[in-house]
Amino acid sequence: MTDPNLRIRGLSKSFGGVKALDDVDLTVPAGQVHALLGHNGAGKSTLIKCLGGAFPPDAGTIEVGGRSHTRLSPRESIAAGVAIIFQTLSVVDSLTVAENIFLGQEWTRYGTVHRRAQEEVAAGLLERVAANCSPRDRVGELPMGQRQLVEIAKALSRSASVLVLDEPTAALSGAESDALAERVEDLRTQGLAIVYVTHLLAEVERLADAVTVLRDGRVAHHSTIAGHTRRELVDAIVGRRPEPAHGTAAGRTSGGVGEPGTSDDAVEGMPPAPRLTVDAFHGPGFGPVELGVAEGEIVGLYGLIGSGRTRILETLFGRRRASGGTVRVGERAVTPVRPSDALAAGIALVPADRRRQGLFPVLSAQDNALLPSIRPLARRGMRALAAERRVFGALSQTVGLRPARPRLPAAAFSGGNQQKLVLGRWINEARSVDVLLLDEPTQGVDVGARQEIYQVVSVLAAQRGTAVLFASSDPEEVVALAHRCLIVSRGRIVGELSGAQLTEAALLSAVHDADDTAATTSTMTTSAITTSEGAA
Repeated sequence: MTDPNLRIRGLSKSFGGVKALDDVDLTVPAGQVHALLGHNGAGKSTLIKCLGGAFPPDAGTIEVGGRSHTRLSPRESIAAGVAIIFQTLSVVDSLTVAENIFLGQEWTRYGTVHRRAQEEVAAGLLERVAANCSPRDRVGELPMGQRQLVEIAKALSRSASVLVLDEPTAALSGAESDALAERVEDLRTQGLAIVYVTHLLAEVERLADAVTVLRDGRVAHHSTIAGHTRRELVDAIVGRRPEPAHGTAAGRTSGGVGEPGTSDDAVEGMPPAPRLTVDAFHGPGFGPVELGVAEGEIVGLYGLIGSGRTRILETLFGRRRASGGTVRVGERAVTPVRPSDALAAGIALVPADRRRQGLFPVLSAQDNALLPSIRPLARRGMRALAAERRVFGALSQTVGLRPARPRLPAAAFSGGNQQKLVLGRWINEARSVDVLLLDEPTQGVDVGARQEIYQVVSVLAAQRGTAVLFASSDPEEVVALAHRCLIVSRGRIVGELSGAQLTEAALLSAVHDADDTAATTSTMTTSAITTSEGAA
């Protein structure tokens, strides 16, 4: 029997007295896809960085291909046969595919790079991963899914035997995710040991042979995937059964805080007052759009990639210029030409790309969360540091921030906790927001953190009467969070689901039917124009 490609024994790592990894074991034989799951902050990223040489472990061993190491440098990790594909890809957009694959290990001849030889080898590697690009293509011009395959081809060029994929589909469309899944299955048959880090349980069910769950730095669960239900995996990840968010189907049908418009301002027997009203709103790539969101109501925008969901939210927030239409917050007319106009009117946005659009990585957690609240909290032109600490402490409890360390840089937090910082920016007691816009609110966030974010948003709507409008490409999320959902196709709202009708199956059916209808209409229109032109 051959040695497994990867065997980790007793791995431990601490930061400032806090154990990020505690006696972790993990074995991945050749030809296996091993899913690594866990709550944000559970230790997944630390484990990957120890394996890739970014962090030296305090104890334990890492064995790759039968050779044991107590620690690895990045160069030693690559030489041992470990390749890690992070969420943030390391490809250089300005270089060609072949240049990226051989970056740092160029083939030279008489002091000159042998480009033709590199391109020939690159073509074979691209064929091995079934990439639809040429060795001479500029990487910056490729779709995200193809860029990811270039990264994998680069790993194979270095004779990798262990491939680690860190949230590989977080930025991919559905079609790209399906294509990547096929490549992973191909690589498994080629004998690679694959560690697949994800928060999407559907991917685990489709691809994984075995699963390990980390919780608080320790192995909480390990088994083969066969015979396990999704509920068992969720329980292993969160360590408890997650309470349903107030927007779930149970919350919608049982009354109480699950119902929209249950703020103190609601009058018994009267419909909740509209908090956000949008009429004939349009801009580049969408419209006209008409919608309303009541006090305390959570409304989803659901559609396929490119449907216009994000454009609608960004234009409401002033990040894009509207071409026409009206927006009202309560009784006030709003013209959001820039984000500052929207904020002044009580409209806030949590963007999908938190790393580039929402966070200041080098600033502390407290400064990130309280950035728009520093001036309201200030006294006589000076920062009120004691008040800021108090507000941050309360906010940390509200959103379940882990660790709740105000001075820790935002970049040091896991993805789910970074999202909590951005969300917390608009819901703390020093900030008044009437309309909260959320774009893909739990993208790249694990199951446990998702439940916490849903709970925070639901309580915000129920207790403060905030109108919440969120865009999502995840039907499970829409069902879990929304009181009702608007179907978006080709920049227009084409349908609405609510109550018992709001199910994952109904969402998928509605959006695909709408897209098919729009495509048929477009084809018929084009055909009519062509016929008319021919007759003329």
